[in-house]
Amino acid sequence: MPELPEVEVSRQGLLPYLTGRRIVGAVVRTSKLRHEIPVGLDHRLSGLTVEAISRRGKYLVFDCAAARGGGWLLIHLGMSGSLRLVPPATPAQKHDHFDLVFPETVLRLRDPRRFGDVLWQDGPVVDCHPALATLGVEPLSDDFSGDWLHAATRRRRMPVKPVLMDNRLVVGIGNIYAAESLFLAGISPLRRADQIDLEHYRRLALAICSTLRASIAAGGSSVRDYVHSDGGAGCYQLSCAVYGRAGQPCPSCANAVQVVRQAGRSTFYCSNCQC
Repeated sequence: MPELPEVEVSRQGLLPYLTGRRIVGAVVRTSKLRHEIPVGLDHRLSGLTVEAISRRGKYLVFDCAAARGGGWLLIHLGMSGSLRLVPPATPAQKHDHFDLVFPETVLRLRDPRRFGDVLWQDGPVVDCHPALATLGVEPLSDDFSGDWLHAATRRRRMPVKPVLMDNRLVVGIGNIYAAESLFLAGISPLRRADQIDLEHYRRLALAICSTLRASIAAGGSSVRDYVHSDGGAGCYQLSCAVYGRAGQPCPSCANAVQVVRQAGRSTFYCSNCQC
């Protein structure tokens, strides 16, 4: 599933091509992905300008002249979605569900599993949209720190890894990044979140930021169908210390990497280096 780094890489890739460009319209080829695509979206978008592209959690947020009577287009890639820039005459293929059309190019959403979203919010404020209203802290923002994370987990009796993946607490830390951050911080994913002390949470916050930035620099992790807007692939997963390496030697101590199931997901860790 595309997580924060993959969505951020997509955002950065789209900025030079779409910022300041006028929208000709939209093509909706299916009425529903995870949620219904708003009726009349083509009419709402036609003639607006993309003033900026930001990210909130795993949503790409397109400012479509919101301050001047427009609104906000929200796109979520779901589990298998990708956005690509294609020439206007490019025929749509199976699973190409939505086009945002510009005079010189088309932003095309491909989503084989239909777990993505195309949403709209009228007016100058986007944070009130229900999809964004319950999202937690951005881990690469000034609001995120070890002290904050320690305070926010005092009543969390679950293992720390599923807690990190709760988007109501902190957004965008998927399975790969939670496992790699915990390894870097030397914290076992099996430890209860409320029993980890402040010093370890300070280490963990630094590890999370470092891991996410490293993945963004590497173009994200290409898992399932995720690709860049130009069709390229990320390579962060090639440098993972523990994720996907069950039975292989830990890069720090050479003990075999372990794997367990937590909240329905595979958790990789070193029982010697993480305690």
